[in-house]
Amino acid sequence: MQIYKVGGAVRDRLLGKPVTDIDWVVVGASTEDMLAKGFRPVGSDFPVFLHPKSGEEYALARTERKSGRGYGGFTFHASPEVTLEEDLIRRDLTINAMAEDDQLNLTDPYHGQRDLEARVLRHVSPAFAEDPLRVLRVARFAARYASLGFTVAPETLELMRQLSESGELQALTAERSWKEISRALMEDQPQVFIQVLRDCDALKVLMPEVDALFGVPQPAAHHPEIDTGVHTLSVLEQAARHKQPLTVRWACLLHDLGKGLTPEEEWPRHIAHEYKGLKPIKAVNERFKAPKDCQELALLVGQYHTHGHRALELKPSTLLELLQSFDVYRRPQRFEEFIAACEMDARGRKGFEQRSYPQADYLRGAANAARGVAVQPLLEKGFKGPELGEAIKRERLKALKAYKDTASA
Repeated sequence: MQIYKVGGAVRDRLLGKPVTDIDWVVVGASTEDMLAKGFRPVGSDFPVFLHPKSGEEYALARTERKSGRGYGGFTFHASPEVTLEEDLIRRDLTINAMAEDDQLNLTDPYHGQRDLEARVLRHVSPAFAEDPLRVLRVARFAARYASLGFTVAPETLELMRQLSESGELQALTAERSWKEISRALMEDQPQVFIQVLRDCDALKVLMPEVDALFGVPQPAAHHPEIDTGVHTLSVLEQAARHKQPLTVRWACLLHDLGKGLTPEEEWPRHIAHEYKGLKPIKAVNERFKAPKDCQELALLVGQYHTHGHRALELKPSTLLELLQSFDVYRRPQRFEEFIAACEMDARGRKGFEQRSYPQADYLRGAANAARGVAVQPLLEKGFKGPELGEAIKRERLKALKAYKDTASA
């Protein structure tokens, strides 16, 4: 029995990055051998065991063969005869197909170290094209390591393109897709993830609504970058630069989908794109079964982001409607995330990256003014039921008018 560290732990150590998760592979052992040493079985598809003391996962070396469509369409074979090299060849990228023993001796049959040094993401074998999830994984790794200068090898991008055209991407479950998408959006350069998906024609399969934004012009006065798709990538880049949470990044990706529906004869204007965008935003939300908080914020940002940009011009009544839509009294964090998404949208324009966004503090102040209205005095005056609701609304509107007058003074 021989035990090796494999995959990401080896890769990140060689890159000088912190090692968080460690994957172990066991060569020359059977299930009975593992049980005899006190390991506990947990794998359903193939033999995986928990270490009796550390609780870490140890997998028996295995081979795999394509037997159906999608991520799960594989038959696995694990036995003491499977070699380390045979286990490594089934992995996605050469930089993930290295192993080391407890003396840090490297086993690198597919030249992963060479590709690490060359900053190349390259597939290990033609079997790469058998697993559609790898399209998303490679795009995610491209986003993670873009700052180190990594790019996708042309021949790997070609295999990803073949996968995109094969219909295999449609076999991915919403859960598997969302897991990769959400992780990719939280990388340092999530815009690279979207760009790589577009480069291999996967974006038009997975998110045709986002792909449709590229080549759609906007007024140069407001958007010097002009192209709506380029703008979306820039907004996503700003969201990562400002360490925004997943909810905000997801909303940033989808906020302008309505512009992809504007007839060409109306370009570069996009009248009512906020409302037109709600249907495609909902479609993307449902396709990937995004978490409820991501879905809700994406729809609200899509509908109201121009209100955010025009906050200083809004009438008190419109401002109150905006605050009510976000339920700022019970869900203050959601409104804060809306403000963040609006700011990222404003900064995601060529030349505006460092520009201040006074609307943010103005909106926060408006929310505080509305929240500051006390309900108890109205109850003491005898208001109740629908009448109480109307009285609270009147007082909040009064507070917002006073706030606006003060802010304008």
